[in-house]
Amino acid sequence: MALAGLSGFAWLKFSSPEKLRRDALDCPISGPEGISVVLVDTSDDLPAATGREVRGILDDLVSGLPANHLLEIRVLDIAQYRSKALFSRCNPGDGSGLSEWTDNPRMARSRWEESFRKPAADAVRNSLASAKAASSPIMAALQDVAIDRFSSERTRSLPKRLIVISDMIEHTRDYSQYPRAGDPGYARFRQSPAYTKYRTSLHGARVTIDYVTRPSVMPDAGKHAEFWSTWVKDNGGVLDLIHRLQGT
Repeated sequence: MALAGLSGFAWLKFSSPEKLRRDALDCPISGPEGISVVLVDTSDDLPAATGREVRGILDDLVSGLPANHLLEIRVLDIAQYRSKALFSRCNPGDGSGLSEWTDNPRMARSRWEESFRKPAADAVRNSLASAKAASSPIMAALQDVAIDRFSSERTRSLPKRLIVISDMIEHTRDYSQYPRAGDPGYARFRQSPAYTKYRTSLHGARVTIDYVTRPSVMPDAGKHAEFWSTWVKDNGGVLDLIHRLQGT
């Protein structure tokens, strides 16, 4: 009987999967298996109902992110014409599907809660804090995301998602979509310095725009959505959806 018990222990020991080695961001040493980047435009306040919907959308994203995929939550760094990461970490897995015999699902769940879900929720809350500004460099921030997260040789072949939460009203010295600046069509944009300056490659990233409508500034939301649909395609992305947020 003792021999049988020892044999069973040996079987468990040698049949258990090798523990995945991880880096400082909780990603596999070989790198993440996919990348999801959320860019939140904080250049204007969000109505209360809109903020609630956005929190729900991002909570679903956090809960549904596959294990070993990187989640990064960024906001516009308006002063630097870039973006700033508030959270960047791989999902280590919530323990679902692990064996009680060879692993510890409850410990994995606890680790997921403390190291991933809660910090991500804090970053979501902080990302929605307004940082009112006179400019809105959305294209520069998108270019920054693409260079940092989508452009390395390894990440080009990974599944990539980009979720943008914004009114999408570009406003910089190089190009503006405010009414006084002129027609928001793509032809005028092509003639502006911004077309070359902020041209980038999204390397096939799938893009969702959670769109904040501002009728007093952008009365033709349909034409504005058409502009960004063209921009995503022109810069090597795949537009999945432009979703109009509630409360705007």
